Amino acid sequence: MLSEKNHNVSRRQFLTYTLTGVGGFMAAGMIMPMARFAIDPVLKAAGEGDMNAVAEVDELTEEPQRFDFSFEQQDAWYSSEVTETAWIYREGDEITALSPTCTHLGCTVNWNANPEHENNYFCPCHGGRFEKDGTNIAGTPPTEPLHKYQVEVRDGTVYLGNSEPQI
Repeated sequence: MLSEKNHNVSRRQFLTYTLTGVGGFMAAGMIMPMARFAIDPVLKAAGEGDMNAVAEVDELTEEPQRFDFSFEQQDAWYSSEVTETAWIYREGDEITALSPTCTHLGCTVNWNANPEHENNYFCPCHGGRFEKDGTNIAGTPPTEPLHKYQVEVRDGTVYLGNSEPQI
């Protein structure tokens, strides 16, 4: 047998609960659109399929060449034009595009910049060196290879996407 308790709610308690509930719904109705307006651009997925035309395939050689390219970047509410650089070379039908950013401290590396270390990418700031394919040379400061761009070729034009670690 279930015991029944006498639950009497006074008029004052009923009004308090009702007004609290209605006030909560009204506050949520006002705050939610503002929160969505503030958070939505931040949570918006980046266009991972965005590829940028950089060079013609005919321009590429087996020697890495520096190519600068620009694209429109959207950061939440702010839109800006960004210029990036890539070291691009071709071996047969394979095209490789490497980021010039040293994986040690973010300095800019250059191809064949040091006469003592030919056919290497060299970071003048800390003496970091990388092989032609971006692999870091043991005994130098960088602990990982240069990042590699996503490469796509369409109608004789090389398109680059995001750069990703080679590890």
